[in-house]
Amino acid sequence: MANRSRTPSIGVRWNLRAVMAQKGLFATSDLVPLLASRGVVLSREQVYRLVTKTPQRLNLVTLGALCDIFECSPNELIEPLKGAPGRAAVAPIRPKRARITPEKGR
Repeated sequence: MANRSRTPSIGVRWNLRAVMAQKGLFATSDLVPLLASRGVVLSREQVYRLVTKTPQRLNLVTLGALCDIFECSPNELIEPLKGAPGRAAVAPIRPKRARITPEKGR
């Protein structure tokens, strides 16, 4: 059997909501016409998900439109996190299983 080394996974932090807030845009529905004016037609629900969740895949035209709207670079929207889980910036918190051992002397 081949020796497989563990490759560190790369996660991302999606900062769209923070970038929007910095520019004074707080309602996700306000982003719909701004995207449409740049040729990116998304429903209100799609834009809501784009803002509130880290996208698994992101169209480069959409990324370019967001950078144009907010006058920012892709680095301000997408922050790589080395050693983080591949799907999201924050891993779900799981409780550790308790190990109960008998006390000595009882």
